[in-house]
Amino acid sequence: MKVVKTKGDHVLDLPLHRVSGRGLFVKEIDDLMLAGEIDVAVHSMKDLPSKRPEGLVIGAVLPRDSPLDVLVSDDGVSIDGLEEGAVVGTCSMRRAAQLRRARPDLVIESLRGNLETRLRKLEEGRYRAIVLALAGIERMGYRPRYSVLDPERFVPSANQGAIAVVATEGRAEELVGGIDHLPTRREAECERVILEEIGGSCVVPMAAFARLSGDEISVLAEVLSLDGARSVRAEGRISAADHLEGARELSRRLVAMGGRDLAEEAVREVGSI
Repeated sequence: MKVVKTKGDHVLDLPLHRVSGRGLFVKEIDDLMLAGEIDVAVHSMKDLPSKRPEGLVIGAVLPRDSPLDVLVSDDGVSIDGLEEGAVVGTCSMRRAAQLRRARPDLVIESLRGNLETRLRKLEEGRYRAIVLALAGIERMGYRPRYSVLDPERFVPSANQGAIAVVATEGRAEELVGGIDHLPTRREAECERVILEEIGGSCVVPMAAFARLSGDEISVLAEVLSLDGARSVRAEGRISAADHLEGARELSRRLVAMGGRDLAEEAVREVGSI
């Protein structure tokens, strides 16, 4: 096993959108795979850019853990129970925009660091509450007090809770294929199609959440302005047998509603900061 520290792991004193380059938690690992030093890599799937280098494939997607966000605090307060003007920490542009939409009175401040560091900053009183992915908390075995954020109101990030096993094409791809979880793959692929069609990146407040039930997948996607004051949303049920085309159709609806315009606006505004 080879442990690799990526740029995203090293730069912890800046918000993610201020750190240049795509695939902050991936590129160094991709380079080692392309150089033949690594055959298989495990990633949080939401860290993987939608466009992948030639020769590398998502060989398997593991069964999905919770895709939900939670509001962590010392008393487990709900989002609507927070005091006016409370300080809430997050490093996600999506979460920040959704928080501002739900509670314009809140003060949203940047929060970086690994999970332990974020929880320590909360304990130190720097924030009234912080927003985290429930999957990360559960995987690490932490048990802070929290309230779950409604996924209809706080739509999760594309691929949140999913783990991807990236492999080099050929023998390594064949070896990991046996652990692929098809239901999670179909959900994740729907979400990634939407992300790619809109042009999502870490600076774009957008969300995509797919849930497979039987032979249908329910999909909910949205794009927000950075201040959360404007948003567009598309949802629908698509056939699991033709999930990629169904996701493209929903993406086209989202674009027609102004989703790509909001995404491009976010990129311009962040670039001017």
